[in-house]
Amino acid sequence: MTIDLLNIARTGVMASQSQLGVTGNNIANVNTEGYHRQVVNQTTYESQRLGNSFYGTGAYVASVKRVYNEYAARELRLGVTAQAEAQTSYNKMSELDQLFSQVGQAIPTSLNDLFAGINNLADLPADLGIRGSVLTSASQMAASVNQMQAQLHGQMTQTNDQIEAITDRINEISKELANINQELMKTGGADNQLLDKQDALINELSEFAQVNVIPLDTGAKSIMLGGAVMLVSGEVAMTMGTSVGDPYPDELKLSATSGFQSLNVNPSRLGGQLGALYDFRDNNLIPARNELGQLALGIADAFNTAQAQGFDMSGNVGQDLFLDINDPLMSNGRVGEFSTNAGSANLRVNIDDVQALTGGAYELTFSAPGTYELKDLDSGNITPLTLSGTVLSGGAGFSIHLDSGAFADGDRFEIRPTAGAAAGLQVVMTDPKGIAAAAPKITAASGNSGNTQVQITAITDRSAANFPGYGSELTFSINTAANTYDVTAADGTALATGVSYTPPSISAFGFTMDVSSTAAATDSFTLDLSFAPGDNTNAIAMAKLSDSKLMNGGKSTLVDVFENTKQDVGSHTKAAEVRVGSADAIYQQAFSRMESESGVNLDEEAANLLRFQQSYQASARIMQTAQQIFDTLFSSVR
Repeated sequence: MTIDLLNIARTGVMASQSQLGVTGNNIANVNTEGYHRQVVNQTTYESQRLGNSFYGTGAYVASVKRVYNEYAARELRLGVTAQAEAQTSYNKMSELDQLFSQVGQAIPTSLNDLFAGINNLADLPADLGIRGSVLTSASQMAASVNQMQAQLHGQMTQTNDQIEAITDRINEISKELANINQELMKTGGADNQLLDKQDALINELSEFAQVNVIPLDTGAKSIMLGGAVMLVSGEVAMTMGTSVGDPYPDELKLSATSGFQSLNVNPSRLGGQLGALYDFRDNNLIPARNELGQLALGIADAFNTAQAQGFDMSGNVGQDLFLDINDPLMSNGRVGEFSTNAGSANLRVNIDDVQALTGGAYELTFSAPGTYELKDLDSGNITPLTLSGTVLSGGAGFSIHLDSGAFADGDRFEIRPTAGAAAGLQVVMTDPKGIAAAAPKITAASGNSGNTQVQITAITDRSAANFPGYGSELTFSINTAANTYDVTAADGTALATGVSYTPPSISAFGFTMDVSSTAAATDSFTLDLSFAPGDNTNAIAMAKLSDSKLMNGGKSTLVDVFENTKQDVGSHTKAAEVRVGSADAIYQQAFSRMESESGVNLDEEAANLLRFQQSYQASARIMQTAQQIFDTLFSSVR
């Protein structure tokens, strides 16, 4: 037995050729996204013994492996998820910010125009042209609120479309990953091209949600989303999908289905683009819609209340300028019933005090036999409600009415008192003569307790006997403990004594007034209900609404409600922009680490190319030498 130079040279040539092929493939894929640098694992054949020595028998390629660091790959996936989440949040917040800055700017502008028109009306209360201009300004203001609401609804639709598009792509990726897993199981996970494609798909999946990768002994990888949903298990893929919202249908839910089993997915645990879209929808878009509804309710209530406190050009008590705040068109969407409810309760939310509204949302729960609790979804505070007849009272500015049916133990409802109002805001007054610029004169006696208030609600007959007018005022002394009243004429003549009334209304002498009392007392009020076309008392009171703190418990004006929402959107947009910068920096750091380990370095590959070329030539030279030796031996024995 001798040393086989020719075979040694052959193995060297083959090994060098493999090295050159892998190096050339690296160079060719230097710009291929997702490609991992490959290296040859070259080893020596077993040596053979000749005499007292062992001699090598050449080299061979044991395997071709790609350079892959699982820790670097996981860090990159986390960076991709964080970057996608931050960028999506910023994009959606920027769109919302532009809406409030551009389209929404018409709201304070038109509201100011309306108050300017009322100021002009105060100067010339009998001018029908100015009155018509006030109605036009009111309609334009309502239209600007309606338009803003329509834009926010468009944002909701667009966000839903994006969620559905992402779930469709996730399903495509899950199927591809399951197919790749099936192929890798056949090769034991040795196909580098499939592994690169697998990693590329996983990285793309990381844009949509946080991904956890579980390597399997078979060479395949199982994939979890957000640590909660097993998207791919071996060669089995789960399907992501959306369904109508519960309790509000247009707020899509996320679900995952495998075979015949389906489960709801909590988007807040997913991260990535999906998590960002749901976070934007639930924590920015819906609150913005609710707060716009709060503004609409404030506008309608403020002007309708002011109208009710004055006289129109016909001398009648002013009627509503805007649609009533509890009209069905203004209250659509205030109650959402969960699909899991077993009861048949049909609820309606009535706004009782606009000033007390917060623009927030609540969850109403019923526990048998008679416990009603209202949870503030922003603060988490729980308020027990009291059922009186069919009315649940105790809410912040609203009450809940049981119109029909009954509660069952465990029933839940989501309550949004201001929802839908922005879409329903509209001017219902058509005759400019109906604007109540004048006002009755009601003088409370100096000795009154302050517990009682009166308001004129109707003028039924100005020609009635003893109708209170200028020079013929009437003084009502009202006992709210006994629900009786006395009436005295301006000359001191007693016109009525101990007359009973049914709270809250007193109807007498051609008019009706409501009496409200916080405690039993006997208080007196002198009424002068005379009417003059040039009276601007109530118009001046309406003009002062622009500066009155009517909202948020007396802390905000009407315009403040919109501006506060606008500022909140702007600050969240700026915060999202800052997060984008931080996420980009983290991603670039992870990407650089991954590239340093798995990326193709052309300088390094060029050096390898030269080295393997030289080893190939050297091995070929050995073959040539071996051939010359054989030729010499053959020649010597001829």
